[in-house]
Amino acid sequence: MKKFMDADFLLTTDTAKKLYHEYAETQPIIDYHCHIVPQEIYEDRKFDNITQVWLGADHYKWRQMRSNGVEERYITGDASDREKFQKWAETLEVAIGNPLYHWSHLELQRYFGYEGWLNGETAEEVWNLCNEKLQNGLSARKLIEMSNVEILCTTDDPADTLEWHKKIAEDESFSVKVLPAWRPDKAMSLEKADYLAYLEKLSNASGVKIDSFAALIEALKNRMDFFASMGCSVSDHGLAYVMCAPASTEAVEAIFAKRLAGEVVTVEEERQFKTAFLVEMGREYHKKNWVMQLHYGVKRDNNGLIFGKLGPDAGIDCISNYTPSAELADYLNLLAVNDELPKTIIYSLNPIDNAAIGTIIGCFQDSSAVGKIQQGSAWWFNDNKTGMIDQMTSLANLGLLGNFIGMLTDSRSFLSYTRHEYFRRIMCELIGGWVENGEYPADYRALERIVSGISYKNTKRYFGWDK
Repeated sequence: MKKFMDADFLLTTDTAKKLYHEYAETQPIIDYHCHIVPQEIYEDRKFDNITQVWLGADHYKWRQMRSNGVEERYITGDASDREKFQKWAETLEVAIGNPLYHWSHLELQRYFGYEGWLNGETAEEVWNLCNEKLQNGLSARKLIEMSNVEILCTTDDPADTLEWHKKIAEDESFSVKVLPAWRPDKAMSLEKADYLAYLEKLSNASGVKIDSFAALIEALKNRMDFFASMGCSVSDHGLAYVMCAPASTEAVEAIFAKRLAGEVVTVEEERQFKTAFLVEMGREYHKKNWVMQLHYGVKRDNNGLIFGKLGPDAGIDCISNYTPSAELADYLNLLAVNDELPKTIIYSLNPIDNAAIGTIIGCFQDSSAVGKIQQGSAWWFNDNKTGMIDQMTSLANLGLLGNFIGMLTDSRSFLSYTRHEYFRRIMCELIGGWVENGEYPADYRALERIVSGISYKNTKRYFGWDK
């Protein structure tokens, strides 16, 4: 029996061990999509205890605690941090097979030097060990530096001042590059009740009076120029699905005018507006050589009782099975037909979409970039051993796995960088198995290129950060 989560954790063959320890393990991390708060990086946030790091905004853990029958006061309520940690420790004990079990113990090993396992009985020991280290210099910046992070991209609204990014960039004591990433979801969500209030905020930030759809795009272009001046070259869209419902310029202007007048738009009008919005954004990304990320396939805020108390990002989202691949292909084609398609990364929360995405990206590749259109790494509910293997296997079957840009955290936690290690181990085990089975030669020159590429080098080249 293997030791629990030892140096060869998840690596079962000699080839897999060689690939990981020699080619993947020491590669720097580029985290091109996360939700870390830049202010906390600049201020080098200190943590009083492990609960603040682990449970403060981690809806992954909240879901499992609820599944274990834990009262809400011990999850998001007024219970003490020590009590919340105890309930999480008791929950983790029964999370066999869940990636949270592995993530949590990788974090305990890498950041706190704890080699045992966390449960209700060891909670006090772990609590004291972690808190001692946190109170003796294990701050936000220290955690990032310990993780060998080279570049990270936060997620930022077009109206954001980016003041914290500016301060970080000016701080020579911190070597990690922290870049903004453009997330214009609020500008596209005209169906939301607070949309007009958001337009006023965007208008003030851009200096453009938003009284038409053309003015909205002008305001966004203004802000994109500002974001670019701050080092931004990455965008991201969070969508229910990628839609394609083309309409004339006049029709889109009429829809926008209707919404500006305070009226409710129809579902079809919403689709037409959002299609036009995404096309305009895609064109501008292409001009600026930005990367466009499309995240879709999620149904959010399903439990009205919890949503009413906690709002969004409370651990009550699920996979949506309405993810029409035909509309995704049609949207990409609206840009490609005029050679305006930017580098694009496509993520679906629905694992059924792996093969569909794999075939779609093959339709739009060209010589302007290696792997110009990417299938993103296994996202959110698929961010586990099975999901990663399925995503990479499908991509290998239908495309070029060797050009894959690999992992990202998509996290709000400063401890989540061990997810890159988790991914790299699974990737090396998968590729190593193919070599051991005679499906790929033991050509370590090529294997080093593939493994180091997926771990780090492909990402740096793809985003243009190798120049």
